[in-house]
Amino acid sequence: MHSALWKLTAAAQAAAVRDGDVSAVELVDAHLARIGEVNPAVNAVTQLLAERARTEAAAVDRKRADGAELGPLAGVPFTVKESTAIEGVPTTFGAERFRGLVARADAPPVARLRAAGGIPIGHSNMPTLILAGVHTRSELFGDTANPWSGAVTPGGTSGGDGAAVASGMAPLGLGNDSGGSVRIPASFCGVAGLKPTYGRFAADHRIGPDDPSLVAQLLVVDGPLARTVGDLRLSYEVLAGADPCDPRTVPVPLYGESLGRPVKVAMVTDPGGHGVHPSVREAVESAADALRDAGYEVSEVADVPRLDEALEAYARMTRTEFATTWPVVKPLLGEGGHRYIERGMAEAAPVGLTEYLRLTGVRMGIQRAWAQFLEEYPLVLGPVFTEPPFAPGEEVRDDEGYRRVQSAMRLCTATSFVGVPAVAVPTGVVEGLPYGVQLIGRSYREDLCLEAAEAVERRLGVLTPIDPRP
Repeated sequence: MHSALWKLTAAAQAAAVRDGDVSAVELVDAHLARIGEVNPAVNAVTQLLAERARTEAAAVDRKRADGAELGPLAGVPFTVKESTAIEGVPTTFGAERFRGLVARADAPPVARLRAAGGIPIGHSNMPTLILAGVHTRSELFGDTANPWSGAVTPGGTSGGDGAAVASGMAPLGLGNDSGGSVRIPASFCGVAGLKPTYGRFAADHRIGPDDPSLVAQLLVVDGPLARTVGDLRLSYEVLAGADPCDPRTVPVPLYGESLGRPVKVAMVTDPGGHGVHPSVREAVESAADALRDAGYEVSEVADVPRLDEALEAYARMTRTEFATTWPVVKPLLGEGGHRYIERGMAEAAPVGLTEYLRLTGVRMGIQRAWAQFLEEYPLVLGPVFTEPPFAPGEEVRDDEGYRRVQSAMRLCTATSFVGVPAVAVPTGVVEGLPYGVQLIGRSYREDLCLEAAEAVERRLGVLTPIDPRP
């Protein structure tokens, strides 16, 4: 059993430690051995915290020996994106400029996972400064490979966590999402991912003493990746809750009131009518069948509310804020790292103050339209990405590649703009590559998304962990 500990779910690993079937040190060592075996091919874990992880595991074992109660993640290793602080470890953002930026404290979600008994085993790769593209390639650490196939990207920007979880280097990864950065790696790597509601999880996305500007405050949310939806639920219960470290968080119950049965689900296969690959359409339809079998009332709808308006406003607002700091940020991105944002600014030029303020009102109107839509349909089922996984770097290769990738992630972009929760869940493998869908819910009803995703998982199965493939 001990040699295969890394294959267990996070819940099973924690239970084994609490029950004394294995020690936390044995559990960490099993994952360190797995990292040593597969990370040279995948390059997902960047800063390995081997000795520190063993020390923290030994402390868990001492607590158990003393009869202390252990947390729900007792001894469970997890990876942390290079943009999220682990106390005493550089938070590099994948950039040479921040190689020595040692964190003084854990970011709030890291602190919560550790308080529950989890053990950070290493940082994970991401695109430089989260700005260099969708493919996970950083100036400091290079490219992360998709463990299913080196011909396609693992996605991003939390691609290091997606690849690490899929290949068994950790059962949990902590990423963040402002337009698909948890959900796309989850889909491309065959794992599950949760983008919470704005304000559900406490976070700290500062670089230095100053807080980020409005769009970064509104769009970026931290979220876990895991091989099973049950492990997402476990992480969700640990991470949720108000925190004085983050004034945006709200004390909303983990589980809302029952809606009765059947719960209505709006299925959209081609958001905005911009096109969808047949394999993606089949993934959405197979998930819909799973939900119907589980007692959900699934109805196909023409579209989600005001999608194209949301995409336009998202693009204008983000590009405007990028433009204010671009002369400073551009040199930090390394060779070629500027191309992705500059293509974006060429597609959607920054706007002036009057237009920016108007767009904040547009966002409010789109949020209202979604809230009304979700009143009728508490869940939306749709694609994470409307195309198959793409080749590494396609989004920065030329204008056509950029537009294709931006279009394919459009439902992720819109739902981040609105701030609603979503769970990405795998649906199967087509021609050797995993596919997945997302379940989007009302604000602060992550529980509905998780429950529906579990129904899909029960019918369609769990795809990982896997051994890396060339």
